[in-house]
Amino acid sequence: MIGIVGGLGIGAGIHYYKELAATHEAQQRPLQIAIVHAQMSRIFDYASRQDRVGLAKYLAGVLAQLKGAGATIAAIPAVTPHLCIRELESIAPVPIVNLLDVIRDEVLARGFRRVALFGTRFVIESSLFGWLDGVEIVKPQPAEVDFIHDTYFSIASNGAGSDGQREGLAALAETLCRRDGVEAVLLAGTDLSAIFNESNTGFPHLDCAALHIRAILQRAAPS
Repeated sequence: MIGIVGGLGIGAGIHYYKELAATHEAQQRPLQIAIVHAQMSRIFDYASRQDRVGLAKYLAGVLAQLKGAGATIAAIPAVTPHLCIRELESIAPVPIVNLLDVIRDEVLARGFRRVALFGTRFVIESSLFGWLDGVEIVKPQPAEVDFIHDTYFSIASNGAGSDGQREGLAALAETLCRRDGVEAVLLAGTDLSAIFNESNTGFPHLDCAALHIRAILQRAAPS
């Protein structure tokens, strides 16, 4: 059974659920899933204080509820909580499909050497928590980081985004590619799936949520 940590934000959890359900339906096999709601405000509070241990303990409690519901693997459909992934993996009651591992493996497989990140301020300013060793992460200018963070937080909080928000982020992505030589923009905020899809994303990018969902399906597939 797949366990999903919900609430981080709502739109990302719904997106993961829909994609997992659609794939299982297409394969004509039942989806066994449990979702436990985590509190986004608590996650951001721990992240803003760089309290990795506190965040790990909080998430471990959520994972324990998922295990109690029958989950045999778990996934956190948000990048910011992965701030504590090393601490969490050591105490997690169920195996975690680590989103940062998935992103790193795909970046290296594609041979990218110069990328930028779209997500929360914690993700951007930490360079994805140092997970992309050997890859240069181009940081946007301070005002651009503010714009990305505020836009992402609005989408995550509301569970939806607008055409204006998508167009603003797309324009910034094109600027980063042209001005800074970025080879790809990593959509390292899973709620960005609310505004970007294959048909409207013209800049070079990696959809981190799609990669994560694929990895979850692979781990959950019957042997």
